[in-house]
Amino acid sequence: MKTTVVQNGPSILSQFDPEIIEPFQAHLEKNGVVLKLNTQATEIGPHSVKLSNGETIPADFVVSSAGVVPDHQLAVDAGLRIGESGAIWVDNHQRTSDPNIFAVGDAAEKTSAFTGNGQQIWLANLANRHGRLVADVIAGEPVQVKPAIGTGIIGAFGMAVSITGMSEKQAKRLGLDFEITHLHPGSHAGYYPGSERVSLKVLFDKSTGKILGAQGVGLDGIDKRIDVIATAIYAGLTVQDLMNLELAYAPAFGSAKDAINQAGYVGDNVFTGKTENVQWHEIEDLQKAGTILVDVRTDSENEAGAIPGSVLIPVNDLRDRIDEVKGKEIVVHCAVGQRGHTAVQLLRGYGIKARNLSGGYTTWRAGMDARVRASK
Repeated sequence: MKTTVVQNGPSILSQFDPEIIEPFQAHLEKNGVVLKLNTQATEIGPHSVKLSNGETIPADFVVSSAGVVPDHQLAVDAGLRIGESGAIWVDNHQRTSDPNIFAVGDAAEKTSAFTGNGQQIWLANLANRHGRLVADVIAGEPVQVKPAIGTGIIGAFGMAVSITGMSEKQAKRLGLDFEITHLHPGSHAGYYPGSERVSLKVLFDKSTGKILGAQGVGLDGIDKRIDVIATAIYAGLTVQDLMNLELAYAPAFGSAKDAINQAGYVGDNVFTGKTENVQWHEIEDLQKAGTILVDVRTDSENEAGAIPGSVLIPVNDLRDRIDEVKGKEIVVHCAVGQRGHTAVQLLRGYGIKARNLSGGYTTWRAGMDARVRASK
C-alpha cells in the first residue's frame, strides 16, 4: 500500500535524536514510504488530505495519531488527584489520593528514574508490572514501585530503532552535565556472514560515568544491545562497567569484543580524558572559530564523501606531515571514530592537543542528512 507519513515536527519519532532517527527515516523512504515533515493535516476529505504547507495528497484511508492523553475522566469524577504530568497521581504503592483506590497502566503517572518527577510513560511492560505490584500490596507484601527508565523499540522493513533512558535533547533541557559517545560496530563477528552495522549513542554523567541513556539503530542486534544498557541503567552501572560485561559470544551472535563492550571502551576513553570528543553538530561552529578539521581516512574514503573545509591527512601519513598541524586547534575524524582515537593519541605524543569527532564521518553524515531533511 502506498503510504505517506505526515509529521508536525522535523523528524518522525521525536523522542529520538536526529542522527539516530535519520537512518531509519532513510530506510522507510528506501522502502517506498513518503515522509512529509514540518507540516500537518488541515482537512480530511473523502479521497484526499490537505496539508498546512498547501499540498493536497490523495488518500483512501487515513490514520490520525495526533498525540496521547490519559483517559482519566473516571478519576476526575471521583475527585482523585491528577499529577503535574496530566496522568493520575499515585504513590509508591500505586495508590491514588484515595488510599482505597489504586491506578495502574497508561493513565497512571510514573516516577522518572532520572528526575524523580512524575511523567507519562506508555509501556505495556510497566502496566503489567504495576498490576502485579498492586496485587502484592493488597496481599500485604513489602513491595514498592521502582522508578521508570523508559525503554522502547520500533521496527519497519527489517530495521529497528530503540531508546532507553534519556535522550540528548532531554538531558540538555534538564541542564545536566553529560558526555556522549557514538560508535558503529558490527552486530556480530565480521568474518561470519550477515553482520550488520549497529549504530549506538550512549549518554553518561560527566563526573560519575553513570549511564543516563542510549539509542540505537540498525538491521540486526539493536534490541539486545538496548536491553543490556537498560539493565545497566537499572543497576546503576557506569559506562566503564560496560567494558567488563561477559556477554554471550559465538561468531553468529556477537563478537569477542561485543558492541556493548566497545561502548564501554569508547566511553572510558572519554571519561578518563584519554580522548576528548566533539559532536557532529558542533563542527560548523568550531570551524568558524578557526579549528582545523583533519580527515584521517584514506584518499578513496575522502573522495567518496568529505566534510566541507576538512584537510585530508591519512592517519598513516600523520607523522610525516606533523608540521602542518603544529600550533593549531585540531579536531580529527575518521569513518566511525576508531582511527580518530589513534590520531588523537599520536598527536598528543607530539604535544599537540586534538579532539575526536564522536562517531566519525558516519555520525556527522546522518546528522547533516537529518538537518537537510528537516529544512525541506
